[in-house]
Amino acid sequence: MSGAEELWERLVRAALRSERTRAGAFAGAVTGIAGNVPSSLENNRDIDSILRAADEIEDEDPNVSRILCEHAYSQAQNLDPNSEGRGVLQFKTGLMSVIKQKLAKREVGMIDRGQDIARLQEFYKLYRERNRVDTLKEEEKKLRESGVFSGNLGELERKTVKRKRVFATLKVLGLVLQQLTKDMPEEMTRMIESDAAMTEDLIAYNIIPLDLQTITNAVVAFPEVQAAVLSLKYFQGLPSLPADFPIPSTRAADMFDFLHYVFGFQKDNVSNQRENIVHLLANEQSRLGIPDASEPKLDEAAVQNVFMKSLGNYISWCSYLCIQPVWSNLEALSKDKKLLFVSLYFLVWGEAANVRFLPECLCYIFHHMAREMDEILRQRNAQPANSCSSEDGAHVSFLDQVIAPVYDVVSAEAANNDNGRAPHSGWRNYDDFNEFFWSLHCFDLSWPWRKSSSFFQKPKPRTKYLLKTAGSQRRGKTSFVEHRTFLHLYHSFHRLWIFLVMMFQGLAVIAFNDGRFNSRTLREILSLGPTFVVMKFFESVLDVLMMYGAYSTTRRVAVSRILLRFVWFSCASVFICFLYVKALQEQDTSSVIFKLYVIVIGIYAGVQFFLSFLMRIPACHLLTNQCDQWSLVRFVKWMRQERYYVGRGMYERTSDFIKYTVFWLVILSAKFSFAYFLQIKPLVKPTKVIVSMTDNIQYSWHDLVSKHNHNALTVVTLWAPVVAIYLLDIHVFYTLISAVWGFLLGARDRLGEIRSIESVHKLFEEFPAAFMRTLHYNRTAGNISIQAIEKRKTDAARFSPFWNEIIRNLREEDYIANFEMELLEMPRNSGDLALVQWPLFLLANKIFLAKDIAAESRDSQDELWERVSKDDYMKYAVEECYNALRYILTEILQGEGRMWAERVYQDIQASIQNRSIHIDFQLNKLALVIQRVTALMGILKEAGTPEMEKGAIKAVQDLYDVIQHDVLSIDKREHYDTWNLLSKARTEGRLFTNLKWPSDPELRTQIKRLHSLLTIKDSAANVPTNFEARRRLEFFTNSLFMDMPAAKPVREMMSFSVFTPYYSEIVLYSMSELLKKNEDGISTLFYLQKIYPDEWKNFLARIGRDENSTDTELFDSPADILELRFWASYRGQTLARTVRGMMYYRKAIMLQSYLERGTAEDATNTQGFELSPEARAQADLKFTYVVTCQIYGKQKEEQKPEATDIALLMQRNEALRVAFIDEVETLKEGRVQREFFSKLVKADINGKDKEIYSIKLPGNPKIGEGKPENQNHAIVFTRGNAVQTIDMNQDNYFEEALKMRNLLEEFHHDHGIRPPTILGVREHVFTGSVSSLASFMSNQETSFVTLGQRVLSNPLKVRMHYGHPDVFDRVFHITRGGISKASRVINISEDIFAGFNSTLRQGNITHHEYIQVGKGRDVGLNQIALFEGKVAGGNGEQVLSRDVFRLGQLFDFFRMMSFYFTTVGYYFCTMLTVLTVYVFLYGKAYLALSGVGETIQERAQILQNTALSAALNTQFLFQIGIFTAVPMILGFILEQGFLKAIVSFVTMQLQLCSVFFTFSLGTKTHYFGRTILHGGARYQATGRGFVVRHIRFCENYRLYSRSHFVKGLEVVVLLIVYLAYGYNEGGTLSYILLTVSSWFMALSWLYAPYLFNPSGFEWQKTVEDFRDWTNWLLYRGGIGVKGEESWEAWWEEELAHIRTFSGRIMETILSLRFFIFQYGIVYKLDAQGNNTSLTVYGLSWVVLAVLIILFKVFTFSQKISVNFQLLLRFVQGVAFLMAIAGLAVAVVFTNLSVPDIFAGILAFIPTGWGILSIAAAWKPLMKKLGLWKSIRSIARLYDAGMGMIIFIPIALFSWFPFVSTFQTRLMFNQAFSRGLEISLILAGNNPNTSL
Repeated sequence: MSGAEELWERLVRAALRSERTRAGAFAGAVTGIAGNVPSSLENNRDIDSILRAADEIEDEDPNVSRILCEHAYSQAQNLDPNSEGRGVLQFKTGLMSVIKQKLAKREVGMIDRGQDIARLQEFYKLYRERNRVDTLKEEEKKLRESGVFSGNLGELERKTVKRKRVFATLKVLGLVLQQLTKDMPEEMTRMIESDAAMTEDLIAYNIIPLDLQTITNAVVAFPEVQAAVLSLKYFQGLPSLPADFPIPSTRAADMFDFLHYVFGFQKDNVSNQRENIVHLLANEQSRLGIPDASEPKLDEAAVQNVFMKSLGNYISWCSYLCIQPVWSNLEALSKDKKLLFVSLYFLVWGEAANVRFLPECLCYIFHHMAREMDEILRQRNAQPANSCSSEDGAHVSFLDQVIAPVYDVVSAEAANNDNGRAPHSGWRNYDDFNEFFWSLHCFDLSWPWRKSSSFFQKPKPRTKYLLKTAGSQRRGKTSFVEHRTFLHLYHSFHRLWIFLVMMFQGLAVIAFNDGRFNSRTLREILSLGPTFVVMKFFESVLDVLMMYGAYSTTRRVAVSRILLRFVWFSCASVFICFLYVKALQEQDTSSVIFKLYVIVIGIYAGVQFFLSFLMRIPACHLLTNQCDQWSLVRFVKWMRQERYYVGRGMYERTSDFIKYTVFWLVILSAKFSFAYFLQIKPLVKPTKVIVSMTDNIQYSWHDLVSKHNHNALTVVTLWAPVVAIYLLDIHVFYTLISAVWGFLLGARDRLGEIRSIESVHKLFEEFPAAFMRTLHYNRTAGNISIQAIEKRKTDAARFSPFWNEIIRNLREEDYIANFEMELLEMPRNSGDLALVQWPLFLLANKIFLAKDIAAESRDSQDELWERVSKDDYMKYAVEECYNALRYILTEILQGEGRMWAERVYQDIQASIQNRSIHIDFQLNKLALVIQRVTALMGILKEAGTPEMEKGAIKAVQDLYDVIQHDVLSIDKREHYDTWNLLSKARTEGRLFTNLKWPSDPELRTQIKRLHSLLTIKDSAANVPTNFEARRRLEFFTNSLFMDMPAAKPVREMMSFSVFTPYYSEIVLYSMSELLKKNEDGISTLFYLQKIYPDEWKNFLARIGRDENSTDTELFDSPADILELRFWASYRGQTLARTVRGMMYYRKAIMLQSYLERGTAEDATNTQGFELSPEARAQADLKFTYVVTCQIYGKQKEEQKPEATDIALLMQRNEALRVAFIDEVETLKEGRVQREFFSKLVKADINGKDKEIYSIKLPGNPKIGEGKPENQNHAIVFTRGNAVQTIDMNQDNYFEEALKMRNLLEEFHHDHGIRPPTILGVREHVFTGSVSSLASFMSNQETSFVTLGQRVLSNPLKVRMHYGHPDVFDRVFHITRGGISKASRVINISEDIFAGFNSTLRQGNITHHEYIQVGKGRDVGLNQIALFEGKVAGGNGEQVLSRDVFRLGQLFDFFRMMSFYFTTVGYYFCTMLTVLTVYVFLYGKAYLALSGVGETIQERAQILQNTALSAALNTQFLFQIGIFTAVPMILGFILEQGFLKAIVSFVTMQLQLCSVFFTFSLGTKTHYFGRTILHGGARYQATGRGFVVRHIRFCENYRLYSRSHFVKGLEVVVLLIVYLAYGYNEGGTLSYILLTVSSWFMALSWLYAPYLFNPSGFEWQKTVEDFRDWTNWLLYRGGIGVKGEESWEAWWEEELAHIRTFSGRIMETILSLRFFIFQYGIVYKLDAQGNNTSLTVYGLSWVVLAVLIILFKVFTFSQKISVNFQLLLRFVQGVAFLMAIAGLAVAVVFTNLSVPDIFAGILAFIPTGWGILSIAAAWKPLMKKLGLWKSIRSIARLYDAGMGMIIFIPIALFSWFPFVSTFQTRLMFNQAFSRGLEISLILAGNNPNTSL
């Protein structure tokens, strides 16, 4: 054991050393074992604080430190004597080692532990005296009251921290003393109690310290907060609490204490929700008005608003179920009772854990608990509620008795989903549980819960191999079943498909009747009737089928409706079809049958149209709702549309309805015109000709279908591409028209008006007024008597502090240099100069230009001034210099000196008035004046010394001499006495002796500024030079002129939270990560230095280093190392960057609050605003930032660097809160049990975590998708009216944060019939400059988040939530299920479901572009492909979801189309685009192989032209990439200007963006289709690294083999077949025109991964890739072998998604297409002549069987052949010789030719792949038959062949060095333009090689 202890001590010492080393860098981290107390020790908070105090006093008294450590050890021993908890044994051992170290430090001698208590008491007194405890707090209070703006800011901060440390230590010493002894002197006890009362801000609290009294936190002094706290007091009528119920002495009992006692809520949940309610009420009150400070009282309106918002969903639920809410009369409800109900609801919500995803379940719980509370309120004494009491009544717990039963059954169902692989129809998800509470059946659950109900029935766990559960062992789904089928697209959007089919039919009828409208055309048009009812019948059949699995649990009314509709449409379809057939047979439009048919169709169509009009047109909703009293109307409406709890009243106001209707009418007009004139009409004549060719058409194969059926397949091949295009071209027209509309909307909103730094310069003088109008709350706005110049100066003065703070932040972020910051900063404009002083970058070198104009001018004064005034800023520079010099001279000169200055200026003024300045003054001598003034200012700006004063006097005298002798030409006789006096004084040397050295700060500022104006000779037209700084300033200044709500005062603004989910991504780059080199020798740090060279120089300047410093010099300073880590992290996609960006909100609010204090001086002085108690308090009340770091607790236990970095972020950002899930192992009845807690922490004064809240959860919270579950557990810690969801790869900017209060006002602006519930925010993708791929992704994303979402919001009204950074109406969403959905797999795209849910629950989602947030995106092809695969798979799951179904059903027709084509329809159209290529090529292959194409062409010269035109029309769609690029181009034009847009687009084309977008098309198609067929969608973490590494060939092959390579090679085979056997009269040109886009698509799919691969064509890399690929291909898999290591393991993984019987059937059907090649080609062989019998085809299978046998012979298992290798070799040799001989005989003695051999290969390869695909789909069956190994061998051969086909061209190109150079320039062109030498990087020649 001693050896183990010794090792542990060494480990502890090493840990202590590393802690001390880190302390310097981390500025405040403490040493020792504190902070590492295991969570399994229940009392770990006390132990932790004791150990921290021990660390604190270690140097003062090691003996006392030892006492504290021993006490902590004894506490740990008492809590877990057997050390069974996780980490307890290690902790105890480590603590014992620390104690031994402390013992080693003591003086020699025995320890008398009997004296420990006395020693502790003595140290307590000594510590108090040493730290002057009695005066410490008074000193801090006096300093604080003296004003934090007096320059003592650092002193104040130091004293505050010292006080907190001292009282924290005293608190621990007192606690230990009280625990060690009960017999303390009375004086000692009083002293400890007195000191404990002084520790108010050491008690953990979040924002508002409600459980303590404080003088340091100004929040509690706000009247609105005091009013909110008082409103919750224990009001008359509440039953009294037991005397022993614990209530802090610092506050009175309130209604939360009552609810805590009655229902057994957790203490921290009560504290959390108490603050939440106070926060909500205070902010609601502040919007209505600040209460009287002497008697703060909440307005009734504030309570009513919070009540209605919080319980709105409950009221709606009661209304839907037709039940009475818990109150009988809302108007009669008192304010106290309303607050009691709100408090109860939030306490229920706050402890509901995963049940928060079931909002109507919470309504049910609240409903019954509120009734129960009403019963208790009738009693005099409070009693625990029965529903929350245990069976024996000894324990009251809301969590255990109410939430846990629901959680347990939800968790059991989730555990049964086989980690997402089980069918959705086989288990209940969150929606199924929630929708149970949408019917009155939910009341069968009774109260307290009736746990015998089937609702609580847990499913039987699935076995390992069986994906089915016994039907009797589980409860069915509720109201919807997510069956995995493409039919959902028809089921959800049947109106769209019916419309498209009927329009196609109608257009075809008109076209086939040559456009004539006669009785025959009418008869055929009326066939639309049967079409409609048959399609409606199909819909009703789907209704019946899709509900399978939910019939037993769905409401009987809903089931009845489904069956009734099925019967109705069955009868209607039979009846109408019968009538129509009869009417056709009679051929007479006057017959009774025909008339009856027309009447029936007319009535039916009329009723349908009328109902649609009434139920879908917004203006008619009120009318139809009023008619609901009639049972017939209710029945018809019910039959037409099921009534759900969600989706009611989803209509928009009439004006919005008209807008999106017109939008779609334009699209549909274009679409159907194109369809009729360019698609349908041209094919009518050819179709008629082909159908009429029934005689003697020669088929070159054995035809089975077409020959005697009017050449049916030929007609199909002609029409199939046209039909496919018809179904998808509506999306193309949508893209084009929405792009134009979005462009016009953007132009209307004034986007892109300022698109260059020149525009910023030109328009700068308009910015102050625009800023005051939009972003600043101006109390004096009503004062219109102010003069224009005064207003401009006032505006500039109020604008300058904000502008300067923006500039300072740009400098802190290293985007601008120190010199640029000086140029960009704006003067305060608060001085006596009667003009506006502009930043120097506008006025730089203007004085010298003006001097030159004046010196060269021969014009009059007016003409001279006109020339100067042509440049406004030149005029301002001249005016400022003139006035500033006058101000300075009159201030510094005394007596005769001042008289001289005033006299000169008076003469100048007189000359100006007389228009004779060019006569009275020698303007050509101005250069001398400027020199002398510059010299004078240069001296005056320095510190005053006697030598400097002499120099200043000399400089003034020189100025006097120049003016008197060289410049002045005026007649001095008019003021002779004055000039004589001055001349005499100058002669006597006393003119300037009384010089007053400038000491006033304002005066010194003016002197420095004038000096700068006169010394800057270079133009600042390019300032700032940094591209990002320019972009940000351009966008910010442009937004000042955009339409946004007026800013409210900070006190009245809406409060909000920012919410960021985090798992285990990079928080802060470590030095090892920055210096780690890739295979090319490139470190991340070197890469960043080259990508951002100017920012690196600015960084070095900021930390005081020379720009030529080497990296190693920085490593000497821990502070510089930390700054370097942050600098690099702020340029990556890290949590540190996100936190910095979001904390700008707090900084902006503090600045705005600070400058709104009232006086003119206050409005411009920003010194110390970040330390102002009032500003900080106001910011805390309005802004909260919660980062939910799911596994932070685990990371801390494992001492991961991420945990250290998160702690560092909390230290640097005091307002940052971190929420996490803490997993604790506890001992209960001798067994270790896992408990889960949701915790919120902040940094304390020691740099450690301070736990604020710890709320126990009913179990593991992660039972659904990880990210939404992570958000859900922590959302209880958010505050305010709004919450902004921010991902951890986002950024924010200070200047954008200034606009947040404007954005929040949008919640109260008119955006439609309903107030907004989600505010969409524009994003800027900041990763676009890394590479060409990153720029493609950035431009694509930017186009969607700007122009695309602009149109979705207005006019279409279907914008959803697409992720971050949208701002949610917090209370609306948390009471309706949260800000995302979490059911496993179906909600994989969790964010968009928040938009679906918001829309279905009568929300309104808007989009705003005057504010932007930064966003990182994937930068490498593999990252992009995985991300797009995730999104496409998520859309595949959306197709199956109930949300999409309901939106598709409940939207009006045009809004439904908008929704479809911008969500799942986009992906379906993408897939259809690719399928069109296949349809077209397979059609061509059919015509070529069957021979019918050639025959028809020879007979009638029509097919060629028709096919060509149809194909070219198809090409129109194949170039869909160009049309999807239109929004991008228009976006460029709008925001960059036409010329830049054209250059950008051409550059993208040269960088092969078309290849990338075509490749992306394949990615989306593959994952979308596969997800709907088989499932398998999974979350992919966004790629957040810097991609400069080379991707191995086999890595690319594994990723893209099935999604792109196989499909690409299939297209190539089709094109070769068409080339070999197709008939084209036009020859090569015709073939090229027909197939060029198909070849482009195929080659893009095959080679894009290697084209966009860094160093993809470098010879050495190619050789290494080949070796790596062959090793992977030939390595045999085994248990535990991953797909990255072995082909066999990878192949098994690739087949894992095919799990269901229906999936195997679909794969089999899809694979049958590969057999057409063999069937067609064998009849084209020379060997068969003209024989078209099936025998030929049969013989080809014999040949294939022989080839397979030969393959097996040559690949016989080596293990089996060990014992008879000689025989095997002999058999293989004989087989080979026989095969060669047989082939030779066939060539010689039959008609078999050499081309036939190659044709045979072309035929058999697809057949083999088809067999392989079918066998893989039926893998279990193949294994049973013993064929699996053979199939695997063939599959390996195919992959080897495919790999070689792709690899050979890469190897060939790698021989030529220029290809690699070209590729590097192609990939990194963006970086080249910004000075990146990527070739140097990839070669590895970098300075870091020495490190």
